[in-house]
Amino acid sequence: MDYNQMTAPCGLDCFNCPMYLAKENKELQSMISQKLKIPIEHTSCDGCRNMEGKIIFIGMTEPCNVYKCIKEKKIEFCSECKDFPCDYLHPYADKASEVPHNTKVFNLCLIKKMGLEAWAKNKAEKVKKTYFKEAWKL
Repeated sequence: MDYNQMTAPCGLDCFNCPMYLAKENKELQSMISQKLKIPIEHTSCDGCRNMEGKIIFIGMTEPCNVYKCIKEKKIEFCSECKDFPCDYLHPYADKASEVPHNTKVFNLCLIKKMGLEAWAKNKAEKVKKTYFKEAWKL
């Protein structure tokens, strides 16, 4: 697995995303199609970098701001930028319980600390599971 190619510049792990995993799983495609009320042919994604920053299944025709920014600055990940973290990575309450976007800065810090491959193999999936399933701890 090419973790650089399959990790979004913002730190999302495309390789663990249900939309990416659906490419090889017809049952998952059907479940996503029903849940999101989208045609089954739109239930898979090749990952942010392979899609040039566009999330086709939600109707994006232009790359997201993060993708445009890293291309302009010629960097691989937002954490390489002198302005990190910036408002493009700001967490939001809207859909926080449905999508992992509020984990971006945490993931980028872990990638910087652990290295991309170690994060991808040992931590990325746990971050998402903790975010969606664990109880809040102080």
